[in-house]
Amino acid sequence: MRLVLDTNTAISGLLWDGTPSRLIDAADGGQIELISSPALLAELQGVLSREKFAGQLAKRGISVADVFDGFAALVTLVAPTTIPPTIMRDPADDQVLAAALAGQADFIVSGDGHLLELAIFRGIEIVTAAAAVERIALPG
Repeated sequence: MRLVLDTNTAISGLLWDGTPSRLIDAADGGQIELISSPALLAELQGVLSREKFAGQLAKRGISVADVFDGFAALVTLVAPTTIPPTIMRDPADDQVLAAALAGQADFIVSGDGHLLELAIFRGIEIVTAAAAVERIALPG
């Protein structure tokens, strides 16, 4: 099973316990494969560096570099497919779609309303973290 996590879902899974963290754990355990692209990794690094996450990083005793490097080592990196503008209200979301298409993902996992409204993109379902965990039938 191949998944693309949008940046907010990845951050939730990396910094907090909960449903998104089950997807990170499943990837770490080899149960699923996470797909990403250079653009998505750059966005992740930039967002992780925001002040609002400093407290959670400190609480966990980890740095932005620790989290970023760990996630980068966990994903399969793809060169995103070129797609026409698709999500007009948030063009940055097109990077998620492009990576999923290039990586032949089974699911895009997101909590972003713009992506979830789309529901499916070229045969790739766009689901919440809870729906992904249920569909993949992860224990726990």
